[in-house]
Amino acid sequence: MRLLLVLAFCFLSWPAHAALNVFACEPEWASLAQELGGDKVAVTSATTAFQDPHHIEARPSLIARMRNAELVVCSGSELEVGWLPLLFTQSGNARVQPGSPGYLEASRYVVRLEVPGVVDRSMGDVHPGGNPHIHTDPRNIAKVAAVLAERLAQLDGVNAAIYRSRAESFNKRWQDAMRRWEQQAAPLKDMPIIQHHKGFTYLIQWLGLREVGTLEPRPGIPPSTSHLAELVQQMKRAPAKRILYSSYDDPKAAAFLSQRTGVPSVMLPFTVGGSDRAKDLFGYFDDLVARLLGAQP
Repeated sequence: MRLLLVLAFCFLSWPAHAALNVFACEPEWASLAQELGGDKVAVTSATTAFQDPHHIEARPSLIARMRNAELVVCSGSELEVGWLPLLFTQSGNARVQPGSPGYLEASRYVVRLEVPGVVDRSMGDVHPGGNPHIHTDPRNIAKVAAVLAERLAQLDGVNAAIYRSRAESFNKRWQDAMRRWEQQAAPLKDMPIIQHHKGFTYLIQWLGLREVGTLEPRPGIPPSTSHLAELVQQMKRAPAKRILYSSYDDPKAAAFLSQRTGVPSVMLPFTVGGSDRAKDLFGYFDDLVARLLGAQP
């Protein structure tokens, strides 16, 4: 009788359905998974907005989190090639290996920019599959959200209706927000800008900005004195209006160029969590547009 009572207590105290464990490689996908999953998911991000996602150490803590994951969501296009394969191997988690339903590569579901015809070492850190930083265009977020919601529903059929309902609500709010951002950012159209790394290429295309140079002489190659001097001379002939760098970039190169040209340097949060305002995806784009318009340092 006592054993039956213990078993009954355990049954009653056990949660009806444990949260689905989602491992996101970057904060934008962690935020999106939380938007779509609510309390039905337990989400962790491998990186922060203050880390370069190209270069992350495959720490034991990340391996442990990968081992417990039921869904892994990453940007892909080889952004995480330096560390993600090791997490897959070391975790031994068959549920989330590439090619399984438990792995979602976000960049596969959007049109990628800057896909090179040929790749060689002289080009710097160029991704063969194109620029992987797709999250800086909110239209891409909407496309990935639709795929992610269905993947959550596939993996957790018990709560499928909830994921689809939340996706519908998110999409409505997101479409409304995109119209607002585009109206606010209309004065930025055709504005010439210089960016540190090609991290905001999708943002630039979305808002109709014009990239006229980069602080990196080649992708992934740190700014050199000679290259910055060339940019100073270039901007005397054709001035830019903003010098953009991200929350994880060293601000010194942008400050150097700003001091010598009088063009404001603007720190843009690279992703969710990169500023006080960018607490979620909505706040992230609110802040991006505000900083571009106001040239806040």
